[in-house]
Formats: sequence, C-alpha cells, structure tokens
Amino acid sequence: MRIVLDTNVLISGIFFTGPPNKILRAWKERKLQVVFSPDIYFEYVRVAELISSKYPNIEISEILNLMAVHAEIIQSSTLPDQVCEDPDDDKFIACALSGKVDFIVSGDKKLLQLTEYEGIRILKPRTFCEEFID
Repeated sequence: MRIVLDTNVLISGIFFTGPPNKILRAWKERKLQVVFSPDIYFEYVRVAELISSKYPNIEISEILNLMAVHAEIIQSSTLPDQVCEDPDDDKFIACALSGKVDFIVSGDKKLLQLTEYEGIRILKPRTFCEEFID
C-alpha cells in the first residue's frame, strides 16, 4: 500500500504517540510505502527542525534520514488548477497522483475536506489505522 503523509502526520508521529506514530512504525516494518516529493521532504525537514527546538531529547535526524533512504521520492507534476482551499496542500495531491498512491493521510482540516480526489482517499490518521493497521 502506497501513501503520502501530510507534514502534520509525520511530525506527530516523530514527537508523540498515537495513530501517526503507529503509521510510522508500520512503515518502518515495511507494511506500507511512504511516497513524497522533494518539496514535501523540505517541508518535513523545516517543520521538524522548528519543533525539535521544543523537544531537544528527540532525535529527528534518524527518522528524516530513514525517510530519505527508505521512502520513495518522486518528482511530482504540477496540478493544472488549484484543488485544495489552501494552495500549499496541492503538493500532497500532486505527489499522490504522480506517485500513484492509494491514500493521503492528513490531519489538515482543509485537505480532509476533499475526502477523495481522483480515486485517492484522504483520511485522518486514526481512520487509516482503524482500517489498515490495527
């Protein structure tokens, strides 16, 4: 199963327990494949570094290095038109389309408003876990 993780899910999975952490564990156990674009990875790094200043005991470089090595990095096409209410969220849709993923997992309310786009379901982490991990 191929998924795109919104930044808030990755960051929550690194710094906290709960469904986002379960998703990262499932990925580490190779039960699913995480797909992202360079733009998404740069956002992951930027936000992780910002949050890590509040949690100095958590080592972010390990998970970010694992992401860079073991996740699938793809070059995504630009969407012809804005899809999401927040144009910054379109990179997740573009990546999902280019990477032929099954799901986008997100906690972003504006992205979740779509629920589905061209056959790609957009799910909250808890829903994704209940349906596919637990």
